[in-house]
Amino acid sequence: MTHDLVIRNGFVADGTGEPGREADVAIDAGRITAVGTISGKGKTEIDAKGQLVTPGFVDVHTHYDGQVTWGDALTPSSIHGVTTAVMGNCGVGFAPCRREDHDRLIRLMEGVEDIPFPVLSTGLPWNWESFPEYLDSLSDKHFDIDFAAQLPHAALRVFVMGERGANREEASPDDIAQMAQLAKAAVEAGALGFSTSRTLNHRTSDGQPTPTLTASEEELTGIAMALKEAGKGVLQFVSDFDDPKKEAAMLRRIVEASGRPLSVSLAQSDLAPDGWRVLLRSIEQAVEDGLPMRAQVCGRPVGVLLGLELTMNPFTAHPVYQEIKDKPLAEKVAALRDPDFRARLLASEPDPGNPFVKSLLRNFGKLFTLDAVPDYEPEADRTVEAIAKARGQTPEDVALDKMLEDEGHGLLYLPFLNYAQGSLEPSYEMLKSTATIPGLSDGGAHVGMICDGSFPTSMLTHWTRDRTRGERFPVEWIVKRQTADTAHWMGLQDRGLIAPGYRADLNVIDYDNLTLHRPEILRDLPAGGRRLMQRASGYTATIVAGQVIYRDGGPTGAKPGKLVRGAQHAPQIMGVAAE
Repeated sequence: MTHDLVIRNGFVADGTGEPGREADVAIDAGRITAVGTISGKGKTEIDAKGQLVTPGFVDVHTHYDGQVTWGDALTPSSIHGVTTAVMGNCGVGFAPCRREDHDRLIRLMEGVEDIPFPVLSTGLPWNWESFPEYLDSLSDKHFDIDFAAQLPHAALRVFVMGERGANREEASPDDIAQMAQLAKAAVEAGALGFSTSRTLNHRTSDGQPTPTLTASEEELTGIAMALKEAGKGVLQFVSDFDDPKKEAAMLRRIVEASGRPLSVSLAQSDLAPDGWRVLLRSIEQAVEDGLPMRAQVCGRPVGVLLGLELTMNPFTAHPVYQEIKDKPLAEKVAALRDPDFRARLLASEPDPGNPFVKSLLRNFGKLFTLDAVPDYEPEADRTVEAIAKARGQTPEDVALDKMLEDEGHGLLYLPFLNYAQGSLEPSYEMLKSTATIPGLSDGGAHVGMICDGSFPTSMLTHWTRDRTRGERFPVEWIVKRQTADTAHWMGLQDRGLIAPGYRADLNVIDYDNLTLHRPEILRDLPAGGRRLMQRASGYTATIVAGQVIYRDGGPTGAKPGKLVRGAQHAPQIMGVAAE
């Protein structure tokens, strides 16, 4: 028997969490057909001896809503073993949308997800108005990986309520009924679910809070009940949780009423380092009570990257720095190396009207250096403040010198979530809870500040191999967490496992040498826009629907990925077979 593709002699972690084993994997017509000892030859074969074979990673929290309209590669996610990405999170996106609201939704995405206005205004074709039309506009396109969409609440609210919705006025019963009708139509057309935001951190680029910030429980429940009526769709929330017990109780009521699965973002905040425990306990109790609820968590700090090419750096709010902020990098570097300009800059103070810069970006005791191979659980002696003390310099001098390294490409790292106490023990506790799923990578977003689309790689390297400051997890368990657990939570029952009948979405990984590299700047967005990109070495092959899309870190040109419309059924053939 001849197969389309055979992966030979790999160590297979099949997504179930059970101990891995050496096995071959046969693939035909985009599906796994056998796992075990394969006697038949493959038209193409990959020798995976000594390497890890996993299902493709399923990333439930990305923001490729714009990128899918102008490109065909969902990077950085696809270069980190992700074979299915779910976009439309946090209530932001571009459909439904009337022509007069195009700029409004662009400003919201620009503010919330740090994707510049010129990039979006140039790149978005706007060949849709309704959400089903948006999906239709994507359905015939081909991509490196699969992706699925969620209906964003902000776009829906503005579409129904116009200016009233944007100004966060309370929705009337008629408004709620219209939103519910459109939500039902969206999931019936192929949306995986509905997302919303209730955090003050989400603002438009001109400073206005997101339209969904104060949406009532009646509004949220009305939309959730529409998904119940359709019998499909998940719910995704992000919230400030100023009153964790009250907010968690509301989410629970929504799930009790609608029966729809609900996930909510969870991370440790510096302002309330133990606040996450209250929310996690509430969700764990809900799970024990049989409710489909999860917290979305991540395995490393959510961190802002600072540099001379990026959105911010420790000197962003200094009037002296403003003199050069828009100059090309080479001219910035020359100015900052000039003794007179440098002296003026270091003698100046930041604009007191910028509290974020004052309180965070100049917090040198929590600002870390970022080496060629980043350490995402750094010790305190890696802070700018500690280095300055050891060298007998000021923190400002050290920060400037670090950013000037590599001809101005040097980066600093500010972990602002999940690192309140200088370790990842809270992340460890969140990850091991059965009431959580890994997420929050924000792939495709925060192009000038955050580069967390590499979460799937650091989950493998840090939590199963490299961690020295605490306990680690078995490889098979981490693989399960970001394959079967994430896929099946979203209703994608046809992927996430290496077993006959399942989609042939897989990774072959040189596990011992898998390495995450320092982020870099690319200028490949529409209108010449810049974005952060983080690469990894060690992915021998990434396979989507049986086609190798990346080989030894480079794209093959294959584009088998497509829009996934709605939940997918598990294959009829179950279990693990050998030829």
